[in-house]
Amino acid sequence: MKSPFTGKEMKRVYEKRTWNFRGEQYEYEHMAWLCEDTGEQFTDDESDTAGFIQVTNQYRAKYGIPYTDEIIAVRQRYGISAAKMSLILGIGVNQYRLYEQGEVPSVSNGRMIRSIMNPKVMLDMVESSKNELAESEYEKIKNKVQAIIASSDAYKMEQYETNRIFNTPRGPENGYAQLSLVRLKNIMLYILNRCDDVWCTKMNKLLFYVDFMSYRERGMAMTGLSYRAIDFGPVPERWDRVYSEFPEVRQELRQVKDFEGNVLIGLEEPDVTLFTDTELKVLDTICMKFGKLTSREISRISHDENAWLNHKDKHEHIPFDDAFKIKAI
Repeated sequence: MKSPFTGKEMKRVYEKRTWNFRGEQYEYEHMAWLCEDTGEQFTDDESDTAGFIQVTNQYRAKYGIPYTDEIIAVRQRYGISAAKMSLILGIGVNQYRLYEQGEVPSVSNGRMIRSIMNPKVMLDMVESSKNELAESEYEKIKNKVQAIIASSDAYKMEQYETNRIFNTPRGPENGYAQLSLVRLKNIMLYILNRCDDVWCTKMNKLLFYVDFMSYRERGMAMTGLSYRAIDFGPVPERWDRVYSEFPEVRQELRQVKDFEGNVLIGLEEPDVTLFTDTELKVLDTICMKFGKLTSREISRISHDENAWLNHKDKHEHIPFDDAFKIKAI
């Protein structure tokens, strides 16, 4: 961003601030651009939104309120419009749509939305609102929910599989990212389709930079993984098990001189419809920045990050607050 006073490019700066949200104080990392000649700081919509999301993510985690993507997903699962969902839940006619656009539900409404992730609870809600729906609408929605209940083993298995891989619930340790094997697989496929020779070591570092850049720019990570600082740099928790989960990602043993390891090969194209434009921008930035580097080169770069240096001695978890100190991107 250029200074409106001097026309010069401004420096990006970060500082800890406190935000009063619904009567409670939350710390967040405030991002701004500094005009070094005048000392004035400026923000834009993206930086303000990222700060707001940092704060509201803490509030959602504290009170068990679903995140925006979860609110959208539960409605889509039942095939209901936002207006009809508002009617069934007994909230304002446009309220559900506002929640999908990022407004934070009250604690009571948030917990009600979380409860209808269980289709049996949703069926009770539909029955309770029967007299407010046209008969054809009621039958259509009821049949859809009943079909989900009848085939819910697949849904339960997906939830079980996700929980089996991830160590931590959605929260600060994984950058408040959605826990989804489908999304993780397609993030990996996206990287593999755009980067050269992705050994496991290189993938570890690429995912680290994807998540930490995403958290810095958006207030939320992307993969749902948490990270630890080990001797060889930042790595996702249980990365070896994660990479073996997907038949669409093949591991091929290779040897280069005296080094032997696994190269990851994507066997299909990624489903880019899973990601927002902002998420795709993050992925593209990381692939362009590091895609042609070797595992050794990107490892060397990651070893210069405070996110690793400050936690490597005890092999600690890397907090996502360290995203604001990343140097390489």
